[in-house]
Amino acid sequence: MAIRLQPPQTKPQASIAACALTCLGAPFRLHGRSPETGLDCVGVVSACLFEAGYRFETPTDYRLRGDFEGRVQAFFTDSKFRNVDDGSWIAGDILLLRPGPRHIHFAVLAHVGAVHAHVGLGRVVLTPLPLPYGNITQWRFQGD
Repeated sequence: MAIRLQPPQTKPQASIAACALTCLGAPFRLHGRSPETGLDCVGVVSACLFEAGYRFETPTDYRLRGDFEGRVQAFFTDSKFRNVDDGSWIAGDILLLRPGPRHIHFAVLAHVGAVHAHVGLGRVVLTPLPLPYGNITQWRFQGD
């Protein structure tokens, strides 16, 4: 299936997509929150949402593998996010993926693919679309 990735359409989307690209190459670190010292997939999303002006307390009480889908879905039901199910793919969107059983994973769409923290490669990487993981949900940050 060919995915047509569209450029950001709002300032928050542009900030999120640009921030994701600045995270490339950062080392992988579980519960990592800084590109300098390391990021996990939650850290990549957190850094990008902070860059777009969204402030929240980033959780650190999760394991590398575990089914936290309900908790994640509850966070993104916040009014500042819109669940996207219309088939559009816009840079700045946040993806919740399922790479394996009882394992969820985040990626941020950038201008040329998806940015995510890859534990196996030990760093934040850019993966072209389509991703090799099942897509659970896609959110778009609406901003204030």
